[in-house]
Amino acid sequence: MNRLKEHYQKTVVPALQKGFSYKNPHQVPRLVKIVVSMGVGSATQNKAILDNAVKDMEQITGRKAIVTKARKSISNFKLRQGMPIGCKVTLRGEVMYEFLDRLISIVIPRLRDFHGIPADSFDGRGNYSFGLKEQTVFPEIEYDKVDAIRGLNIAIVTTAHSDDECRQLLKELGMPFKRNE
Repeated sequence: MNRLKEHYQKTVVPALQKGFSYKNPHQVPRLVKIVVSMGVGSATQNKAILDNAVKDMEQITGRKAIVTKARKSISNFKLRQGMPIGCKVTLRGEVMYEFLDRLISIVIPRLRDFHGIPADSFDGRGNYSFGLKEQTVFPEIEYDKVDAIRGLNIAIVTTAHSDDECRQLLKELGMPFKRNE
């Protein structure tokens, strides 16, 4: 069993059960999935850029990336419906906990000028999203082999019913939020 999942079951569940006065441990919010996505707008001109982004995404997550396509045509961006413009990976189960553990303990501390991740990026339904400006903070990516610096988005989906429940769940799991000063 993953150490973060074990920490969740032994420490986080009792703490949240006590903090929110849940009667049943199954009422405690839990992680459902983590979606890691990367938009590559310049892929409309050069297909190789998207291939490199997919390769980076697969190295970061350890799973096969799905190429995302444009839903609408936008003439100002020279974009037609159905053109490939990004990639994403959805992580669940053990892989999700392993990725979140690496994200919290290895990747986030490697960010430059890091003062915590934003504490206000909740969607109102108990989910949290944030972005990273470069993929090179992941130890799986070799800096010398990177053709371009690309950002990526990480969405953490939980069963929490409110932002407060989700914030407390992620805090208990070790997510370093910015302090309100």
